[in-house]
Amino acid sequence: MKKIRIGLLGRILIAIILGVGAGHILPAAIGRLFLTFNGLFGEFLGFSIPLIILGLVTVAIADIGKGVGKLLLLTVLLAYGFTIFSGFLSYFTGAALFPGMINSDINLSPVNNMEGLSPWFTVSIPPVMNVMTALFLAFTLGLGLAALGSNQLKGVMHDFKAIVEKLIVRIIIPLLPLYIFDIFYEMTFSEQVLSILTVFIKIIGIIFAIHLVVLLLQFSIAGAFTGKNPLKLLWRMLPAYFTALGTQSSAATIPVTLAQAEKNGVSEDIVGFTVPLCATIHLSGSTLKIVACALALMIIQGMPYDFPLFAGFILLLGITMVAALGIPGGAIMASLGVLHSVLGFDESAQALMIALYIAMDSFGTACNVTGDGAIAVIVDKIT
Repeated sequence: MKKIRIGLLGRILIAIILGVGAGHILPAAIGRLFLTFNGLFGEFLGFSIPLIILGLVTVAIADIGKGVGKLLLLTVLLAYGFTIFSGFLSYFTGAALFPGMINSDINLSPVNNMEGLSPWFTVSIPPVMNVMTALFLAFTLGLGLAALGSNQLKGVMHDFKAIVEKLIVRIIIPLLPLYIFDIFYEMTFSEQVLSILTVFIKIIGIIFAIHLVVLLLQFSIAGAFTGKNPLKLLWRMLPAYFTALGTQSSAATIPVTLAQAEKNGVSEDIVGFTVPLCATIHLSGSTLKIVACALALMIIQGMPYDFPLFAGFILLLGITMVAALGIPGGAIMASLGVLHSVLGFDESAQALMIALYIAMDSFGTACNVTGDGAIAVIVDKIT
């Protein structure tokens, strides 16, 4: 018989459902076991985040920088511009709508309310460096490797990246459902889960609407550059959109994106350059999701969410997201460091960010790859 394979999204949803159910059924004493696992996994995650940033961002910047010429610069600027534009649009939309939709009296640290229970034991795993040090070291090494053109250190960093990828794929991602199960068990035990799930539903609806607006704006700009009907340009990219919904991977959707961009009149050379590059560096859909989810969780906790704070967060996020892996949930893993260092997200908030992000992962990927078609049209016209 064929084995039934459940994707990451399915496992996360099952974990949420089981966590809510377990919070109503299991006795409080079981909570000590969950608290122990969450403490250990949280420490391990905190240790891993700087390594993830260093391993992924360094190589991503070095590989992008190895090309020369105006074509590379133009494509990178367009991709980064669209990415941070989506982040700012998400922030302003959320800042206008979320305060009237979300209660700000929900406690995201239910562990403290579990009748004084404590973990069986704790283990401290200090990270080798803090997040901002890892981020700026990655920028320095990446730009330096791109300028030197040397392959020796770059080979070492590629090996280090491979180690980090295995760390994510074989340890962190498989354990995430259990981690999220524990978080929702604790929330149910603390009688906060209904409020959290209500917020989830509201946020998902708003984010889906924002990502449709982003696509319309991107193709309107492409239409303005080329004099073509933007709706027709967008319509031809829909096969790529729906392919990404199913695969949840920009890389796996590249062949479809290439074919549909050519149908929009983009030359073969430009398509062959821009689409694979944008599959790595253009992350409008992923960025707008992270910004909206982070904003909502900050409103829930009563944290300040002023524009200067989020402006710095969005600009850093646009660069960090270049390191997003071609796996479901890779983008949110790459962004955890910025969420912690800039916005001050603790373990509970990070777990909720992961659950929220993965619940919409396919829609963000679809927005990313469809927007790649708009960038290809603009680059083709300019060059």
